[in-house]
Order: sequence, then structure tokens, then C-alpha cells
Amino acid sequence: MSVVEKSFYKGEVIVKEGDIGDSFFRLLEGKASVYADWDKKDQEPFRIALLETGEYFGEMAIIDSIPRNATIVAVGNVRVIEIPKDELTTYFQENPDQILELMQHLGRRVQAMTNDYNEAKALLKEVKEAEASKKKSLFSRIKKHVDMYENNKEYIAPPSAEAINEAFEAITDEGTGDIQNYDTNSIIYEEGASENTMYILRSGTVGMYNSDGEKISELKPVSLFGELGMLASEKREATAVSESDDTYVETITPEYLEPIFLSCPVKIELILKQLSYRLRVLNIDVINTCKEITETYNKK
Repeated sequence: MSVVEKSFYKGEVIVKEGDIGDSFFRLLEGKASVYADWDKKDQEPFRIALLETGEYFGEMAIIDSIPRNATIVAVGNVRVIEIPKDELTTYFQENPDQILELMQHLGRRVQAMTNDYNEAKALLKEVKEAEASKKKSLFSRIKKHVDMYENNKEYIAPPSAEAINEAFEAITDEGTGDIQNYDTNSIIYEEGASENTMYILRSGTVGMYNSDGEKISELKPVSLFGELGMLASEKREATAVSESDDTYVETITPEYLEPIFLSCPVKIELILKQLSYRLRVLNIDVINTCKEITETYNKK
């Protein structure tokens, strides 16, 4: 199977939730809706998102080898290209600019899901603190999150990071990106900074700190971090600090992606897997928070 162009008419299903996918798609023309529970007879489909021309979809099924987690339906007449899993390397060789495009697509999805998570957490706090008489006034804001939980009760189990870490550890090349050594307590980047870069921690330890100096997470080899600065043009949400003298960090900027792909294509695949992993973890976090909102709101 090679890369092919396909056309769909209004209302046609392009991919179906639960199917095993061996390809992903890029929308060349038109728009498509993303639905959960598209064909359940006892409830209305839940529209998750609207895809615009140029966007990718179905990529998580081939990056992570998981069933399709949504149904994609043509809004009007659309054209797509279908890219089989075993043609991904060839596709990137012929379209090197799409390496960054696909990563940016995942980065935007991570950022959108992060925003949903933050909104859900804030709303949960508000619902918990509200008096029973005031909860009804929150319904319009709560409904989105209640619906999200109700339509994702059977969502896939949390992913495991072990396979990704094992694969990253198998990369022995020195990297095409700029590898730097940081001493203990050296700042790699500061919260609020705008930088068009992402990083791979090759060895050592990196701590992530908020503006209050509180340590919010600790990264171990071979973590990817700071990716939203490059992929979603987001300001740094924390300060990254080296916590050992043997901390080696590979800095990657957009212009390095094609050389990295040419010298070590598996590294690009692993970056995509890491982004997909982060998106899936966020999805689980959002659903769990929505579950708690649902249970709290429904308390008498």
C-alpha cells in the first residue's frame, strides 16, 4: 500500500472509533468532525473537535498502535491523503517539511488538552466550594465536562512509558542537535521565556520549578521536555534546572529536524511517540477530573 488520495462526501465516515488503524490521514480540502460514540443508538454523538484543511488525523493509531479513539466524519465534500504506517519514512523523505507540521499538530493538541485539563480542575474546585443552591447556575459550564466524562467512560487505560524509554535509551548516536553539558543548579530555561526549541535529556537529572520555587516534577533520561515552546509557540510554564553535573541535554530547533531524520529517523518516530504519550496521559487526566466533576455535581 502506498500513499493515496481519497475523496469523501458529506456525512461519510472516514475512520471509525474502535477500528485498528494501519494508516493516518492529512486533510487536503474541506472540513471533518471528530466524534465520540458516533454509532451508539441510546445517545447522541459527542463532537470533540472540528478539523480544518491541512490538519492530520488518525496518527495516534499508528504511532502508538492503539485502536482509533474517535470517529471522523466529512462535514462536506473532502479530499484526504492516506499514509500507511510503513510508508511514514518515505513520506517524510519526500515531504521533509511535514515532520515539523505533524509535530506541531500534536503540540497544538497537547496544548488544547492542557487547557481543557486546567479548565476542568478550576471548575472542579468551584463546584466543590459552591453551595447546593448555586450549583445549577454552573450547569452550562459543567455540562461540557459532564458530557466529556459520560462519553468516555470506557476510555483506554493509561499508557505505559516503558516502551518509549527503552527505545530512547537504545539511541546511541551523538545527535544532530546541539548537545550541552550543564553543571548542578544551572538553569536550562526560565519560566515565561519564549524559545523556539525543545530538548531531550540524554543523561543526568532535570528539575522543573514553578514561580514560587516549588519543584513540580523531576525528569530522568531520556525525557523530552520544552516541546511546546517549539511546537505551539507557548511560553515556558516552568523553570528547568540541572540537578547533577553529568546532565547532558540535546537542544533541537526546527532546522535540525530534517538532518536528524536523515541521520537517525527512529529519533523522529520516538519524539512523535513521546508527544502521543503525553497527549494520552492528559486525556486520561481530563476524563478523571470530569468524572469527579460529574460525581460532585450530582451529589444531593
